[in-house]
Amino acid sequence: MTQYISDTDHYSKVIAQIQKVKRLLWIATADLKDLYVEKKDKSVAPFLQVLNDLVKRCVEVRLIHAKEPSTAFREDFDKYPALWGGMERRLCPRVHELYCQISAIQPDIQLIAKCYLAYDYPALHPYQNEDRQDLFDAICDFGWNQLYADGVTFALELPRDIEQSFDSFIGMDCKPDNWNERLDQNLTKDLHLINAFHNLFDHTNFALTDFIFCRDFVFEYSTISEEKLLIR
Repeated sequence: MTQYISDTDHYSKVIAQIQKVKRLLWIATADLKDLYVEKKDKSVAPFLQVLNDLVKRCVEVRLIHAKEPSTAFREDFDKYPALWGGMERRLCPRVHELYCQISAIQPDIQLIAKCYLAYDYPALHPYQNEDRQDLFDAICDFGWNQLYADGVTFALELPRDIEQSFDSFIGMDCKPDNWNERLDQNLTKDLHLINAFHNLFDHTNFALTDFIFCRDFVFEYSTISEEKLLIR
């Protein structure tokens, strides 16, 4: 049975189990944030302290991440000397590289990557108002905008899509190679819009002005293995 892990289940079913690791802990994540967790003695501490305690117990800790750590994470990291040389940490900005690192340890692993518009209302949008963020949050809500649940375009699944080229993934090898439906064909003939534009504009509840000013994106990675445990 496949089990979906979300919200508070991350603490009860994942973080709590991490504190019980005896030999090897392998973590793959998109972001490194200054997470605080409840320890066995019910006290609240940085997750880095939990990892620090594991390293002191001679547990091998490996951490793969797709983005640079947050400022708060770096400041807390400096407080735990055991992690400086006791935890193996590697930055893997590309999904394919992340998959290769994980599958080397767990060959049956599947990695699913999704891309979303950044959570903050676009700073470049010409219309700025105090209620704009609330409106943007509502538009990005999967409950209402259900076709946005998989992100701006199709999810990338590895190893299924391992041989697919980048041009193929974004739809540039289609004929015609410009996803400009419902736009002025002459004015947009040289734009070479990709299928992410097509998905947002034609299939979700976003208006054109809701996303063309967006310049930042967030990524979500999920893994599935023979353990039948999906962690997001």
